[in-house]
Amino acid sequence: MANLEHLALLQSGAVRWTKWRENHPEISPDLSAADLKGINLRGRNLNNTNLANTNLSNAILITANFENVNFTLADLSSALLMQANLIGANLSIANLREANLKEAALRGANLIGADLQGANLSNADFEGANLIGANLRGANLTGANLSEAKLIRANLSEAILTIAHLNYADLSHANLGSASLIGAMLYKAQLSQANLNNAYLHKAYLFGANLSQAKLINADLRWANLRGADLTGANLTGANLRGAVQNTINEAI
Repeated sequence: MANLEHLALLQSGAVRWTKWRENHPEISPDLSAADLKGINLRGRNLNNTNLANTNLSNAILITANFENVNFTLADLSSALLMQANLIGANLSIANLREANLKEAALRGANLIGADLQGANLSNADFEGANLIGANLRGANLTGANLSEAKLIRANLSEAILTIAHLNYADLSHANLGSASLIGAMLYKAQLSQANLNNAYLHKAYLFGANLSQAKLINADLRWANLRGADLTGANLTGANLRGAVQNTINEAI
């Protein structure tokens, strides 16, 4: 449960909260399980705060500092987190449906099992983040940096990943059905047994990618770069490979 003193300080206004944090840098605020629905914390410093199980739905959290914050099981649905600092934050099993995280920093964040369905994640930085089993169905990841991110078994169906960076990302067993990966960078990405049926990979860069046993039925691979990609056992039935660079390691089905 939240520390009532910490909660009162937060709700007393930005000036008092900032002064208290500056005077007591050794204290990690506890706001766990608090009802902060719709609160305006724009630009606030909440680094190292415990916000587990907290209700922050519809909250205004633009440019706030949430570095190393614990958001486990928190409700951040429809929250505004544009340009927020979430580096190293724990967002495991958090609800971020329809949240706006445009240009947010999430490097090294833990988003295992998080629900990001329909979220705006355009130009967000997820480098090295853990998104194993996360739900990103229909999310907007245009221009996002997901290099070296763990997306094993993640649901990215119908997601927009246009010109996203997924170099060295692990998307094994991920669902990318009908996702848009137009112009995406997938250098040496792991896509083993991934579902890419009806995905749009027009001009995608898949140099050295592992697509073994991937499902690419009716996928659009026009002008994609598949040089050095491993397509062992991949199903390319009905896929459009017009203009694609296909100097692949192994044959596909």
